[in-house]
Amino acid sequence: MNRESGPLEREAAEEYAGWFRALADGTRIQIVSLLARRREPMSVGEIVAAVGIGQSTVSHHLKILSEVRFVLVERQGTSSLYRINEECVSCFPTAADVVMGNPAPMAPAPDRGTRHGT
Repeated sequence: MNRESGPLEREAAEEYAGWFRALADGTRIQIVSLLARRREPMSVGEIVAAVGIGQSTVSHHLKILSEVRFVLVERQGTSSLYRINEECVSCFPTAADVVMGNPAPMAPAPDRGTRHGT
């Protein structure tokens, strides 16, 4: 096994750390899992009903997940629909492999053009 001996580049390490921080909460993992399994946009109300916690808490978690692009927001009038970012579904296992020093499987890199807030 040929592993690189140096650390990850700082920029990649910071991005991966943000991903892991976003998933460091059981409720956020439930939301990501729900959206990934549904594979269709859901309203906050639908997510609230599915996970059984309050609307403001779900909204807070959705904000964190959207900041790291695990969840994408589609505005429809005055409401918002949330869906899983399919690129993150394929990239996250790659990130875990890279962090652990394993060879990265062939997966597309996250599209930096979809980053929120930039």
